[in-house]
Amino acid sequence: MTKKKLTLTALILMIFTSVFGFTNMPRAFFLMGYASIPWYILAALTFFLPFAFMLAEFGAAFKDSKGGIYSWMAESINPKFAFIGTFMWYASYIIWMVNVGSGIWIPLSNFIFGVDKTQSWSIFGLNSVQTLGILAIIWIIFITVVSSKGLDKIKKITSAGGTAVALLNVILIVVGLLILVLNGGEMAQPLSGGAFTSSPNASYQSIISIFSFLVFAIFAYGGIEVIGGLVDETENAEVTFPKAVTISALVIAIGYAIGIFVMGAFTNWDFAYTQFSSAETTLGNVAYITMNNMGYQLGLAMNLTDAAAVTMGNWFSRYMGISMFLSLSGAFFTLSFSPLKQLIEGTPKEIWPSKWTKTVNGLPTYAMKIQGAIVIVIIALVSFGGDSAAKFFEILTAMTNVSMTIPYIFIALAFMGFKNKDSIKKPFEMYKSKSKAKLATYMVILVVGFANVFTIISPAIDGDIMTTVWSIVGPIFFGGVAWWLFSRYENKQK
Repeated sequence: MTKKKLTLTALILMIFTSVFGFTNMPRAFFLMGYASIPWYILAALTFFLPFAFMLAEFGAAFKDSKGGIYSWMAESINPKFAFIGTFMWYASYIIWMVNVGSGIWIPLSNFIFGVDKTQSWSIFGLNSVQTLGILAIIWIIFITVVSSKGLDKIKKITSAGGTAVALLNVILIVVGLLILVLNGGEMAQPLSGGAFTSSPNASYQSIISIFSFLVFAIFAYGGIEVIGGLVDETENAEVTFPKAVTISALVIAIGYAIGIFVMGAFTNWDFAYTQFSSAETTLGNVAYITMNNMGYQLGLAMNLTDAAAVTMGNWFSRYMGISMFLSLSGAFFTLSFSPLKQLIEGTPKEIWPSKWTKTVNGLPTYAMKIQGAIVIVIIALVSFGGDSAAKFFEILTAMTNVSMTIPYIFIALAFMGFKNKDSIKKPFEMYKSKSKAKLATYMVILVVGFANVFTIISPAIDGDIMTTVWSIVGPIFFGGVAWWLFSRYENKQK
């Protein structure tokens, strides 16, 4: 029986689900208003598009490779360099799973109740943190069991997640424009030349705060490298993979810019984020407040009563909740196996215990169970360990903030090695000349390097020296563990 492979549409939906964060638009509007658009475009031009094109070239050249980014870097530079970069990247996704395992219940609560009630949830007399911890552990078990059944099951869920978020964006643009028409073409947030350079948020006026937003914009485009492990699962990979990456990159970059602009049609910054919601607006709830406000403003524009407009707002918030729940679920299923698949299948088998490398349904199912167990242990420690465990998790998060993006620098450096090796067959080339490839490489390294340096020093500027210290320790620790594992393997081989 021939195994079904990923089509162009399925791959685009997987990339869209893994990269495009709908919440990045309301968060950007909340932090910088229209002034966020130039920074998002800058981040797309200097990081996302050149980096995506590098991945497209890698993917086409290594279309039969199971190891994803590890195989690319090992062939282009050397295996030890590749292993350190891949291991640091993988470690950051463990922490992502811990974070999202507990946080995924917030959109579900919005769907059920119209608001976030997770802070009052309790089962068996446990407090809300412990309750969310129990739910997160059940969720991780569910994800691991379903994911281990094979890629076909995951495709259906990620397609549902990608479709839900795509529809959420359609609703944002269509309803935003409808409100604009009903209001006689008047934008809720006034337009002016200065609006695209100056934030309405008093906290985002200084150079330091604006630089911190550039870091935020760059991170909004993270995650596309995860799909590298699916090249060997893709139909007609040398054509389909680069096409999917290119289409996705352009749609995501343009989608962010249009979405932020349309938000101004129904969002008056002073009203929506200072008066509209009874809760304090934070980066965690701003997307739900924005969508609730959009439904409310649509109701007012349709001349409904205030009570009817409030009800409409709650239903928009509910749709936002189910869409984000499906989207995060889709991302969870992809990320539960793709980084691990690249780490286990791409690297030399002798590094790992023999059980870890065995595959069922094309996936390293035993290693996935070990991964699930590690995530569950961290969740249990954080949820039931009190203040010391919460501090431990803050340290873990700080350690992985920088570790998550340093592999982008590793991949960009490997790309230069890839372009310089004429022995590697390149069926698809976006960068026709080595000078263009070099320019793209330097640009990605400079932008990601700047973002990381700022991420490291920013807490210290605000007086939080320990977060800065742990941000430096993280890459050193994960890099050191990877170096030790690979050196042990090399000694065995000798």
